[in-house]
Amino acid sequence: MKKTYKLLDVDCGNCAAKIEHGISKLDEVTDVKVNFMGQRMILEAPDDKFDAVFKQAKKIIKKIDSGVSIET
Repeated sequence: MKKTYKLLDVDCGNCAAKIEHGISKLDEVTDVKVNFMGQRMILEAPDDKFDAVFKQAKKIIKKIDSGVSIET
């Protein structure tokens, strides 16, 4: 499954890169792209694992930049 999310208040390109790198380390993530300029995240993971992966991804985002929120 592949979904695109709007990320609100990503402060800089470095933060976006850290978020992408952190999420890409999750075991079940097939692909992740975080675009600072577009304030978007594309997350890809197996259908049956997607919800758990998304939950973990949200925790990583909050740990890296607590001011970022995800529009679902």
